[in-house]
Amino acid sequence: MGSPRTRITVTAGLTGVTLALSACSGAGGGATGGGADGDAQSINVLMVNNPQMEDLQRLTADNFTTETGITVNFTTLPENDVRAKISQEFSAQAGQYDVASLSNYEIPFYSANGWLAPLDEHVAADEEFNQDDILPAYTASLTGEDGKLYGEPFYGESSFTMYRTDVFEELGLTMPEEPTWDEVAELAATVDEARDDMKGICLRGQPGWGQVFAPLTSVVNTFGGTWFDKDWNAQVDSPEFTEAVQFYTDLVKEHGEAGAAQAGFTECLNNMTQGNTAMWYDATSAAGSLEAEGSPVAGKIGYAAAPVKETDSSGWLWTWSWGIQAASQKQDAAWEFISWASSQEYEELVAEELGWAKVPSGKRISTYENEEYQASAPFYEAERNAIENADPLNPGVQERPYIGIQFVGIPEFADLGTTVSQDISAVIAGQQTVEEALAKGQTAAQTVGDKYK
Repeated sequence: MGSPRTRITVTAGLTGVTLALSACSGAGGGATGGGADGDAQSINVLMVNNPQMEDLQRLTADNFTTETGITVNFTTLPENDVRAKISQEFSAQAGQYDVASLSNYEIPFYSANGWLAPLDEHVAADEEFNQDDILPAYTASLTGEDGKLYGEPFYGESSFTMYRTDVFEELGLTMPEEPTWDEVAELAATVDEARDDMKGICLRGQPGWGQVFAPLTSVVNTFGGTWFDKDWNAQVDSPEFTEAVQFYTDLVKEHGEAGAAQAGFTECLNNMTQGNTAMWYDATSAAGSLEAEGSPVAGKIGYAAAPVKETDSSGWLWTWSWGIQAASQKQDAAWEFISWASSQEYEELVAEELGWAKVPSGKRISTYENEEYQASAPFYEAERNAIENADPLNPGVQERPYIGIQFVGIPEFADLGTTVSQDISAVIAGQQTVEEALAKGQTAAQTVGDKYK
């Protein structure tokens, strides 16, 4: 099947979507817990406990509920747990939760299974929401195969290169606006050799399809590799995939952070914030934390494009979005919440209450054109360019049968990517070779690929 939009049928026992992508977190914003509620003015929201969601929870009662009279009962869970619970709840279609935080990885499967309510009529009737202000890449990625819209982004991200401008100036180094991976590796080595107190780069090494394989799959793409060719033949042990993994694991072992085999997004964010590393390739959403008030590195970070080798760009595309359960009996109230949480109005509220650096950005054109945001977010232009240049249909150099940049857009990838990632982390820890890890990965990937032939 050579078409990039190969139709995917998913069973109700969607095990693949229960694993986490760690990136890259009450009633009316207070208590937690679900539970069916007959009150038409009360909805249940199940969401990941990322910082942006925690801010939303704190702001909901005094703003959304006060304005609309709709009480929001939040259940917030870590990513591993929330994915498992959302899969269980939405596949059962019991209607216990009205809204859930879903990504552009899950929404195609959920909509194909009939687990989500289409949002088109709500959008058409809501004059204030302004769908045209949403970056087109996200509208496209949250649209089902039937052409209907099933999600609205809460915040979005791509990936780029972050680096310490003061350290580079001190050492006489220059970061290209569009660096290659060879240039990044050379810069990392130079910093590592010149500074006893700082490593050259931080790269994720923690197991997980959304941990080490979020950045690593984007490296595989730009090195000319792919998980599957257009006929669903696994390519995990191909020369291009092998070269990319060898490059990545060598770079992090030689010039990366301490404990790299267990370092994920959070650990790299801490390393960068604390001045332990000079560079970091990761999610654009990290920049808000680096530039936040009180950050010791605020104003000291530069931003360049995601490094490349064989492709023109290599940044990924990701969004935490809102979806409405098809079985929900409160879809109008659920939409009212979504339209507020994903609105320009909400972003301005966060800016007023918490500062522009805390705004859940990466989704609205108007945000990037806001002069106050631009003044508070020195990364805004690099972030927008990364998002707009991301191409989930053609992220590499060859045709492939799936959609996705840092993930393979099939439900089995959550299990497959996590399984292979454990061996990649073992390579970083010095416990096996790249060839040994990828030989096992090839076997696991071909078992998956055979299902689609």
